[in-house]
Amino acid sequence: MKRLIIDCDPGNGVAGANVDDGLALALALAAPELSLELVTTVAGNTPSAVGYNVARDLMARVGRAIPVVQGSTQPLAEPDAPWREALDNGVHRRQLAHLWQDVRKPQAFQAPALQAADAIGQLICANPGEITLVAIGPLTNVALALQRYPGMAAAVHQIVIMGGVFALDDYIKDTNFGFDPEAAHQVLTSGANITLVPLDVTTQTLLTHADLSRIASPGTPLAAFIRETFRPWIDYSMATRGLAGCWIHDALVIAWLLDTGVASATEYFVEVELREGRTRGKTWRYKQPLRLDVGIAAAVGKPVNVLQTVDNRRLLGLIERYLRGVQ
Repeated sequence: MKRLIIDCDPGNGVAGANVDDGLALALALAAPELSLELVTTVAGNTPSAVGYNVARDLMARVGRAIPVVQGSTQPLAEPDAPWREALDNGVHRRQLAHLWQDVRKPQAFQAPALQAADAIGQLICANPGEITLVAIGPLTNVALALQRYPGMAAAVHQIVIMGGVFALDDYIKDTNFGFDPEAAHQVLTSGANITLVPLDVTTQTLLTHADLSRIASPGTPLAAFIRETFRPWIDYSMATRGLAGCWIHDALVIAWLLDTGVASATEYFVEVELREGRTRGKTWRYKQPLRLDVGIAAAVGKPVNVLQTVDNRRLLGLIERYLRGVQ
């Protein structure tokens, strides 16, 4: 059994917010091979307090007493106001908030005093080699945990990250790394065992309304949560992205932990651009040795396992199997 921490920024039930974190959480809850021991929230797709309410509300709905700890409310250095305007108000500018009119909003909860970075660092360092950290939001909490607990990079079994984009024509950076480039750079060069699930591979996924009806058909609280919160997001993605459904970025991370056959992978050194300008937050990947290395410093950290291509049919089949297995 794999022991997990999931650090996330869920938005299920929140108008205009991506819901793929919720599917990742649901898949982890549904899989008997995974022991989800801690959920932490970070500012990104939603403000940290909103994500905390979403995660706590999900645990209440499905009757699971898994600890949820609220994390960082802002990036290490990046100004967050432009990001909050884009992420929180885009649905209203597009006049599509009505898609969520029949969706139950998450309940509000009082967050504990414990900080997510401490909860992450303490659990990993107390169980060296046993904990897989799944990071599917900006990496602020993870970077802070690595700073506060220097032994964490060696103690964590692996860190599996959804973030970064390398070669998509209509993206220079993604939200997770763009929201906090310094945190992403620190984590990727920390020397920990890392698998990266970038936008290049997650945009090969697709979940349609027909898929949703099939995979979320069982009459369980977990399936009902997915069905209810995904309906408006699929409509929103179809209207704003021109897709036939929606991408399920974060769910691919958990699916890969359950079945590495859902995606191919290759090792690269990975770094994040920190200079000011339009490429700030851009992710770079490269092999060593470079054929031309003039003016290029030696690589920091160690190679990262980067997912490349995905078998979407196998991915959806896996999600369906696990959701149907929930009792």
